[in-house]
Amino acid sequence: MTQAARIPPFQQFLEANRRTVHRFLSVAVGPHDADDVFQETFIAALRAYPPLRKGDLLDRWVLRIASRKAIDHHRAAARRPIAIDEIPDQGVVTAEPRDGDLWSAVRSLPPRQRIAVVHRHMLDRPYVEIADMMGSTEETARANVYQGIKRLRELMG
Repeated sequence: MTQAARIPPFQQFLEANRRTVHRFLSVAVGPHDADDVFQETFIAALRAYPPLRKGDLLDRWVLRIASRKAIDHHRAAARRPIAIDEIPDQGVVTAEPRDGDLWSAVRSLPPRQRIAVVHRHMLDRPYVEIADMMGSTEETARANVYQGIKRLRELMG
């Protein structure tokens, strides 16, 4: 029988995972919102930390929280009103990224595809971990990455 890894003090846990989580969030929600979502992530982790009993896989656990916070952020942003000076007579179509900027293209992906692509290609996470962090199946994680990359190729092509 193997002994489960000890739970480190929260400060040590935060220091060990802050870089990876912030890097992930910088791409997943953008550099302007990353700090806010980072704080939300670690506040949620702090609230859920005391009852934890196993110290292994804490990095995956906190990235799962960060993934969900990033998706929540995108959903909330989609519902927020946008301030404008004048109301146009016709509907406005937002332009697709044409400037060759990869980050603009990544930001234009739907939230679940963006999160999956960032986990896979920025953090080099295997599909089984992506599925676990996103609360989905491995097939769904693969599909989200595939569709996200396909869309990026269309936008950048």
